[in-house]
Amino acid sequence: MKTVAVVGTFDTKGKEFQFVQSILQGLGVNTLMIHSGVFEPMFVPDISNQDIAQAVHEDMNDIARQKDRARATEVLARGLEVLIPKLYKEGKFDGVLSFGGSGGTSIVTPGMRALPIGVPKMMVSTVASGNVSQYVGTSDIMMYPSIVDVAGLNTISIKIFTNAALAMAGMVKHEIPEQEVEKKPLIAATMFGVTTPCVDQARAYLEAQGYEVIVFHATGAGGKTMEKLIESHYFDGVLDLTTTEWCDELVGGVLNAGPHRLEAAGRAGVPQVVSVGAIDMVNFGPYDTVPAKFQGRNLYKHNPTITLMRTTAEENGQLGKIIAEKLNNASSKTALMLPLKGVSALDAEGQPFYGAEEDRMLFDTLRQHIDATKVELIEADTHINDEAFALQAAKKLVELMQA
Repeated sequence: MKTVAVVGTFDTKGKEFQFVQSILQGLGVNTLMIHSGVFEPMFVPDISNQDIAQAVHEDMNDIARQKDRARATEVLARGLEVLIPKLYKEGKFDGVLSFGGSGGTSIVTPGMRALPIGVPKMMVSTVASGNVSQYVGTSDIMMYPSIVDVAGLNTISIKIFTNAALAMAGMVKHEIPEQEVEKKPLIAATMFGVTTPCVDQARAYLEAQGYEVIVFHATGAGGKTMEKLIESHYFDGVLDLTTTEWCDELVGGVLNAGPHRLEAAGRAGVPQVVSVGAIDMVNFGPYDTVPAKFQGRNLYKHNPTITLMRTTAEENGQLGKIIAEKLNNASSKTALMLPLKGVSALDAEGQPFYGAEEDRMLFDTLRQHIDATKVELIEADTHINDEAFALQAAKKLVELMQA
């Protein structure tokens, strides 16, 4: 029988969690009740708050006496981050469900994020309709808006809690049998709208060779997620053709992936083919949200919610140094491919971001700073979206993986 870990503050919201427990048990799903509140619960849980605190060598009784909400929240969050994945590895539950406000969400989601991708994890929260990146991170947590405060049972909350319990029961009880999933070597690839033709052609070739290609949209979250999965040894190879997130990190765009982008494959020893796809652009929101300091730059309305800005020659020089530094530190087999006729659909003759001078600065900087003893530098007299470039990149990755 499947089991759902139900995590929450049983001291203040005990009847809400007992309601959810009764629904799950009525559906033939066991529950593992984990109390993440500060004080004594309304019923006896399977895992106490003292168990959570002890996971990080703290005493919940001392914390309760201090009446310091910030410290209590911090300890419980750290404890669950250790305890939840430990309980999962021990086979104690198959999915995890929680309900809460901003405090409860902050306490439980670190533990959810520590679980493997694919383990059902749902957070019913009062903050689920806003920016939830701080809670979800690079995980697959499902954030479900509670609509009303998680405080009592009423006409609306009963429906929300019931739907959440039904969804969780469905996820843990219905799985694709392991034997029905064909196992293939996995390749991670990065793509943007303006590099889609390249990645699609490369993917078609790789799939024909027996690989499975997992594509990540280079929107900040995509790059972060890919890097995390690479570190977790999901992939046999990386086709990182779209490294545009570094433009946003350097210049201040909205789709940056942080300062550690382009590091994971090198650290994990995973063969990688890297290129400079969409290094010609920085991303902002709607046109009127572009910072005033960038007025007068080459701006392009990609769609009503995204405005692109052409990178300058100076910025391309800085980007070249960053990319070279990241790749030179790699311990894996690495190739860097330069598409000399343009790095995106907008960087081609006659297109809004065509910039021979900007591209030349990027390529020259990379030529100057790449350590040829560690990184194979390949120059292709093609555009990044040309079929010849895509196939050359795909074949090079296969060569590196099979070497």
